[in-house]
Amino acid sequence: MLNSVEKNIRPQPDKILVDIAEYALNYSVKSELALETAYYCLLDTLSCGFLALTYPACSKLLGPIVAGTVVPQGARVPGTSFELDPVLAAFNIGTMIRWLDFNDTWLAAEWGHPSDNLGAILAVADYCNRQLQKSFTVKDLLIAMIKAHEIQGVLALENRFNRVGLDHVLLVKIASTAVATAMLGGNKEQIINALSQAWLDGQSLRTYRHAPNTGSRKSWAAGDATSRAVRLALLTLQGEQGYPSAITAKIWGFQEVLFKGKSLQIPRPYGSYVMENVLFKIAFPAEFHAQTAVECAVKLHPVVIKRLADIERIELTTHESAIRIISKAGQLNNPADRDHCLQYMIAIGLLFGNLTADDYEEERAKDGRIDQLRSLMQVKEDKQYSEDYLNPDKRSIANAVQIFFKDGSCTEKVEIEYPLGHKRRRSEGIPLLQQKFMNNVKAYFKSPQAEDIIQLCQNKNHLFNMLVNDFMDNIIVK
Repeated sequence: MLNSVEKNIRPQPDKILVDIAEYALNYSVKSELALETAYYCLLDTLSCGFLALTYPACSKLLGPIVAGTVVPQGARVPGTSFELDPVLAAFNIGTMIRWLDFNDTWLAAEWGHPSDNLGAILAVADYCNRQLQKSFTVKDLLIAMIKAHEIQGVLALENRFNRVGLDHVLLVKIASTAVATAMLGGNKEQIINALSQAWLDGQSLRTYRHAPNTGSRKSWAAGDATSRAVRLALLTLQGEQGYPSAITAKIWGFQEVLFKGKSLQIPRPYGSYVMENVLFKIAFPAEFHAQTAVECAVKLHPVVIKRLADIERIELTTHESAIRIISKAGQLNNPADRDHCLQYMIAIGLLFGNLTADDYEEERAKDGRIDQLRSLMQVKEDKQYSEDYLNPDKRSIANAVQIFFKDGSCTEKVEIEYPLGHKRRRSEGIPLLQQKFMNNVKAYFKSPQAEDIIQLCQNKNHLFNMLVNDFMDNIIVK
């Protein structure tokens, strides 16, 4: 008997493709908590982008590929005057919101930043309203964000793409492709086809996130993923065919070629779980596995700042993922290297009682005390921290810091399990998240536009009903 491959029979689409397509197209968001969280996520993500625009290393990458090119009635880029096609607009938006490593985070078997998908979602919504006579509102934008968060986050729950060297922006591309195709009017078959294209792509390696190659590509990788997603969506809507067993095909499929033959796991149905439980970066622009570590260091700052010469060793207790991703010794070569170094971030917290994006720049890195403190740090894993990190009922990101002095004395062991942006600290975190938004808007926009943007975004009912293109009119440079 000949099997289906030998007979060259086109298989039915992979179940993963079908389930994502049906969710993106048909799921009705009912969770008020998810909508409320998405609202704060939208404001926070945009504010991270506004702050990033103050950094020339980011802003130089933005705009049209050919200087001076304008797409009439194209998608706009917040904080700029650019009008671009939606593919390039997605790259611009995705790059600026991810640049400072300050937007939201999802931690599971795989990591990532689900709000990266806003690069595609916002560009497509603005383009559709201006060019295709659609009428997406800001509430529609939030619903699209919830769905993109969910697709990326559920795929991350039990699939360790990092273990095979693949970068988490793969999941940004998958989520953005599904949601963007639906927003552009794609039917179920077209969403499946577009998704298959996204899985077929050669996927980004994590090389640019790890020593000795850490570099700024990690800050525009998500923008690249969102732009590719929009491109694949548009190609599919022009009639490009799909590849039904892109994931499961023997020999040639994603699982065989890039996932060591393992089957992808989908442990829960798609709903609104991820947005409801997403982690916000509130206090520090730091890789999320280090958030509580920096908070510990800041608490110890007043105790140690006048005793730096007396320190014998600094014990850092953390979880396995932090050790694997951000524990680094030796030379740090650029800001992207420093913001993924656990020891560097803790040293900054101990020295200055805070951590800002400027602390990763060359001027700060010249401070010899930073490397001196790094040389005194000893990192060890707490197995319970690692277990609680993966426990779906906890999802903690625990760290502890204790400092020992040459005279035999020591500080208390400062331990923090849940970072400020965790769901368990929402009541404490939301007011600070709102303040972060206002600070970042004021850092970039001049008065009175800054005040107008803040007032607009605080009027939630009005904002939810506003057309996306009208919203964009208020957050571009005038």
